[in-house]
Amino acid sequence: QVQLVESGGGSVQAGGSLRLSCVASGNTDSIYCMAWFRQAPEKEREGVAYISTRDSTTYYSDSVKDRQFTISQDNAKNTLNLEMNSLKPEDTAKYYCAATWGRCGWWSLGNPSNFPYWGQGTQVTVSS
Repeated sequence: QVQLVESGGGSVQAGGSLRLSCVASGNTDSIYCMAWFRQAPEKEREGVAYISTRDSTTYYSDSVKDRQFTISQDNAKNTLNLEMNSLKPEDTAKYYCAATWGRCGWWSLGNPSNFPYWGQGTQVTVSS
């Protein structure tokens, strides 16, 4: 089993920045891929970015790939991060950390069911 705990959410004005963190515990050696998803009210959960824990390969969804979002990991601390700059009101959502023993790939962010482990989420609110 793997446990994930997110932190770092909050309220900022448009153009502001936030850094989300996710600490993993338990059988972390089994994790090959970690990701961030987000879900706005009355919308489906949307993949944001993933990172391969073995070679740090990253991938961003179309909604954020040309923006200042950066996913990273600190293996020594079993921590996944998401740095978000130049935030917009449409980034308002609950952000979730996810993990899987499967390899990352282009398909990974397309379906939340690709990830069996989830954190409880952290709220990000961006005001205009």
